[in-house]
Amino acid sequence: MAFDLTKSDLVVAVFGAGTMGRGIAQVCAQAGIETLLYDARAGAVEEAIAAVGKGLDGQVAKGRMTADAKAALLAKLKPMAVLEDAKRAGLIIEAIVEDLAVKRDLFSKLEAIVAPDAVLATNTSSLSVTEIAAGCSRPERVGGLHFFNPPPVMKLVEVIAGLRSDPSLTDAMVALTKRIAKTPIVATDTPGFVVNHAGRAYGPEALRIVAQGIASPREVDELMKEAAGFRMGPFELLDLIGGDVTHAVMESMYGRYYEEPMYQPSAQMATRVAAGLYGRKSGIGFYDYKNADTVSGPTVNVAKQPIPTAVWVADEDGGRELATALDAAGVKTHVGGTPPKDSLCLVTPLGEDCTGAALRLALDPARTVAVDMLGRFGKRYTAMKNPLTSADALGSAIAVLGATGAAVTAINDSTGFVTQRLLAMIVNIGTRIAELRVAAPGDIDTAVELGLNYPKGPLALGDIIGPARVLAVLDGMFAATHDPKYRATTWLRRRAALGASLKTLD
Repeated sequence: MAFDLTKSDLVVAVFGAGTMGRGIAQVCAQAGIETLLYDARAGAVEEAIAAVGKGLDGQVAKGRMTADAKAALLAKLKPMAVLEDAKRAGLIIEAIVEDLAVKRDLFSKLEAIVAPDAVLATNTSSLSVTEIAAGCSRPERVGGLHFFNPPPVMKLVEVIAGLRSDPSLTDAMVALTKRIAKTPIVATDTPGFVVNHAGRAYGPEALRIVAQGIASPREVDELMKEAAGFRMGPFELLDLIGGDVTHAVMESMYGRYYEEPMYQPSAQMATRVAAGLYGRKSGIGFYDYKNADTVSGPTVNVAKQPIPTAVWVADEDGGRELATALDAAGVKTHVGGTPPKDSLCLVTPLGEDCTGAALRLALDPARTVAVDMLGRFGKRYTAMKNPLTSADALGSAIAVLGATGAAVTAINDSTGFVTQRLLAMIVNIGTRIAELRVAAPGDIDTAVELGLNYPKGPLALGDIIGPARVLAVLDGMFAATHDPKYRATTWLRRRAALGASLKTLD
């Protein structure tokens, strides 16, 4: 059967008038499509339409929309009193509670009402489209249109076909997505699709870093924004989404992938959810939104020291670049060879901790501080001590790095620092999504950039860093911890060995 969602007289019926449902309805109406809205709770639809109108008033006041355009949009948005009002709809989009039985029940009832060629689409973010469709007598017309919150703002829509969907359904849903001025990416029906799958790196790995006492949430956020170029730090993002929502997704992904170590949830997060520390919506999460001036102290206290006369820098990945930056700031450095007596020793390890680098290079651990050069630091350096680094050496390292004009964060010893760990995990899980054929490489990057607001998609990010360097970080973490969550994918390992882009198809 061929489905056509581009016809001029298409009617869309949206079920669920909550934040997602009313946002989806607004987007469809704004595209000039007659859009019907239904909710089981009395008064919910009227409240939703009023909320849409209020939001549009703000757009008109800011000059982003004309009064006529607002009126035209609202004229296309109409309430449904009963399910039978959806009989004219050529497309159903459900945005109701994330409960398989409830969604199946709704679709089963609607099948008896709508035309044989009407499409039934679910906005589920965590359930299987195939499982939802299995409750229908005609699963071939059931697919997924996963919008992101808030739908009027977020450009991405994940388009998902179930295993029994008609071959033409995907193309029809892609065409509809473009018609409503959104960017579609096609994903297979797998847990988390693309965006929720890709998100298993940023927050979970950041939670491990904090749980291990390496850095505080604020320090991790500062590093990811100022040293890696992210718009939001992982803990800011966790607080924005809500700890309860995020933890539920972590547990769902972990369970549905049969306890794959890469997706291991955080015990720390479970405790915080139990305490009601959800983030912005509860007033307190990793940050205190009721007392915004509350700032956590540094994880590592630093004794202020003058810039030393002798600074030795290891001649390895990033070492010469660090020495050049220090020389430009007026700090005299020695690169490679034997460190001068009593000099501060700076190392730039990749996928290694300060302890390992000091021992490998036969340096005095008390005088050794590691500096992360993977992301080329941007506006902030990371200075990492080992358990024997002296207070004087750490203070001197902070003074030396600060002489460049950049901010400096001191952290405890960690294989892979902070940004190396987070960036490598983001890339590795991105390559796993590609390896599992969840989506095409280009669509993976598009989905992550638009759905998660990362500066680059995971495969593009890996290409910028260099696949071999990402692999070195992962292999270093795996060798040090023997934790299977850090094992590199075959997709990454092959392309690193070949010197090929991570977007290269098989």
